[in-house]
Amino acid sequence: MTMAKDKIYADPQALVTDFVFDEAVAGVFPDMIQRSVPGYATIINMIATLAARRVQSESLCYDLGCSLGAVALAMRSGIGDRDCRVIAVDNSPAMLARAREFLEADAGKAPVDFVCADIQDIKVEKASMVVLNFTLQFVSPERRSGLLQHIFDGMLPSGILVLSEKIALGKPQAQALFTDMHHAFKKGQGYSDLEISQKRTALENVLLPETLATHQDRLFQAGFNTVEVWFQCFNFVSLLAIK
Repeated sequence: MTMAKDKIYADPQALVTDFVFDEAVAGVFPDMIQRSVPGYATIINMIATLAARRVQSESLCYDLGCSLGAVALAMRSGIGDRDCRVIAVDNSPAMLARAREFLEADAGKAPVDFVCADIQDIKVEKASMVVLNFTLQFVSPERRSGLLQHIFDGMLPSGILVLSEKIALGKPQAQALFTDMHHAFKKGQGYSDLEISQKRTALENVLLPETLATHQDRLFQAGFNTVEVWFQCFNFVSLLAIK
């Protein structure tokens, strides 16, 4: 499947509106995410490894905020022949339509159900693995604790949660350093200053980052016994939480 180049913010926009996962984004998302999130491919690959090691037979696996289903397909790969089902949820019909195209081209065996819904309305049950891959940051902060508690309550003992987030840094100097490094990464990926600036404006009221400590505390409060950072590149972090 061909991958279109992200040029959504290449031209000056008189009014930069809030970022939405619409058809335009769905059409270029693989290129956009690879060029915007350092280490994204590594995270996806390691999710497959985690699934291979930790998914329990006769359980469910959830990709909450699945976008084009990269995490769902990674879990599917790791599951192999085990009797498991992947539930992939997103509230964007455009993203799910494209995700189904990727599923049709995938050789994995585990069933994958794509569900168009708000992840906060999904019942999590019999889960041995749940992934929120750069998803929680788009949920209202006051609703994040409740969502994580709901996920924890629906997980099997020894189940794992992978939580990937763009984080805020507690110290202004660290925030400025990591922001500068992220922008340098994006310029190295071919984005112009205009594209970076307009994308930042589009996201500032939609993507609401929190500190690493806030995420860790929230996971422990939900009941997870183990919470560890397993990946970080600049201000992009992925945590592994074990029930």
